[in-house]
Amino acid sequence: MIIIEQIAGNILTCQTEPRTTDLFQLEWFEAGKRVLRRYTLGGQEVALRFMRESPMLMQGDILWMDDTKAIVVSILPAQAIVLQPATMYQMAAICYEIGNKHLPLFLEGNEVLVPYEDPLFRWLEAKGYAPVKELRTLTNMLRSNVTPHEHGSSGSLFSKIMQLAGK
Repeated sequence: MIIIEQIAGNILTCQTEPRTTDLFQLEWFEAGKRVLRRYTLGGQEVALRFMRESPMLMQGDILWMDDTKAIVVSILPAQAIVLQPATMYQMAAICYEIGNKHLPLFLEGNEVLVPYEDPLFRWLEAKGYAPVKELRTLTNMLRSNVTPHEHGSSGSLFSKIMQLAGK
């Protein structure tokens, strides 16, 4: 068994070739777990043990690497509600209503995604927001805690909305 206590990088910024990739598959809601034990697709037993902090695992995060193999996070697709707000008012209203229900939000390009729930889907339809049910990989969860003096490309909901408003 391999015990993981920190993320080694991400395939977008770290070179993994010529190593083989062994996928550590997760559901979207498991990406923030501090402790988790499971097998990779290649059969390697892996235990996550993030004791200092609880990182939000992202698609492509490298959990472990040696000379021949890299164990990489793969977030499994899930049923999601997909919305494309036409205006900043719609964006604010949608995010407010979904946040008021304490549901996680995901932002992908100009789309707002939320894990599928039938009552929410029907409510969004009734409000005229034209939700679509799709099988999607839910990554880039927005963090709703805004810390003072936060700037740049952080993951907070406030900064994401501010970035969109600037476009």
